[in-house]
Amino acid sequence: MCANFEAIRKNRAFLIDLPEPDQLQFPEDIFPNYPSPLIFSNDGKIEWRSVNFGMIPKWAKEKNFGKYTYNARTETVAEKPSFREAWHKSQFGLIPVETIFEPKYIDGKSHWYGIAREDGMPFTVAAIYENAVIDGEQIRSMSMLTINADKHPFMKQFHKPKDEKRSIIVIPDEYREEWLNCSFKEAHEFFFEMQDEYITFPKSHLSENGAQPNLI
Repeated sequence: MCANFEAIRKNRAFLIDLPEPDQLQFPEDIFPNYPSPLIFSNDGKIEWRSVNFGMIPKWAKEKNFGKYTYNARTETVAEKPSFREAWHKSQFGLIPVETIFEPKYIDGKSHWYGIAREDGMPFTVAAIYENAVIDGEQIRSMSMLTINADKHPFMKQFHKPKDEKRSIIVIPDEYREEWLNCSFKEAHEFFFEMQDEYITFPKSHLSENGAQPNLI
């Protein structure tokens, strides 16, 4: 499950053929209930929004709800009360990121590791989004979709040894528009596994050295 990521830097949007996100405010390092960039399709035109990282369903009473809904399992997203309305309305978006972070257990202790493209390019992560009103304020929010990764040669190294392994879904550039405009009945066609162009490195090395391969 992904609870932390580094958002795309605004001046790098052009690298994946996206318009620069004008006037959006979001931190570089994002955690649940932080503002995050999201792109979605509005009548076929890609638009940016600043949204809450963590789904706030229409029936939620407070924004704090998003601390528990930042990931949505593809196996249950259609039935879970927090996600099912957004899912059946095919409200699909993409989160442009530089790096995602996951815990790796070494000698029984958790260490945060970054996952990024080996070529240093940003990438886009599949999400669903919702609009709600809490205390008269419109709240836009999203959750990352995740798939099982128990047998994935790269992603299975993260999380507690006995826990189920989960992975984000990276939508390649060539499938971006199809994903943003697909029906929930077609969504499973885009549940891609992580490919071999990704590397991992200790989070502490990010600011010091940039993304460095870890071959464990």
